[in-house]
Amino acid sequence: MDVTRRSFLWAGWAALVAFAVGNLAAAARFMFPNVIYEPSQKFNAGPAAEFPEGVSTQLTTAWRIWVVRKEGFLYALLARCTHLGCTPNWFSDQNRFRCPCHGSNFTPGGDVIAGPAPKPLWRCRVEVASTGDLMIDRAILENRPGLRERPPFVVSV
Repeated sequence: MDVTRRSFLWAGWAALVAFAVGNLAAAARFMFPNVIYEPSQKFNAGPAAEFPEGVSTQLTTAWRIWVVRKEGFLYALLARCTHLGCTPNWFSDQNRFRCPCHGSNFTPGGDVIAGPAPKPLWRCRVEVASTGDLMIDRAILENRPGLRERPPFVVSV
């Protein structure tokens, strides 16, 4: 079959129309974004008055959270190492969190003592509800010194 000017022109127009239809389909798909229906990262941790002095590990398995109570205030640390996301362990006899994978060590305040972790542990947003329950929001995090020691990342009890 010989290619004439006319058939070549029709092929060009067909390619242009296919390109335009593809772009319009992509734009139409953009109007319907993918939505991931995940459960809320905010949860009720129980009565704030019942958390003991020091580091509480009762929420580590269910929510990957440590609640730390010191000198009249509470904060919640996300149990995720800032190096590669491993779950550190609390060693009360050494008064530190230790990452089992690469050896990062953190103070009860979340600061890095040793290891390859580049940043302190994340603190979660906390508040005491009118019922006296501690509400923790894992979606709002802070680890910058100076900001993490202020509300809403620390609550007085």
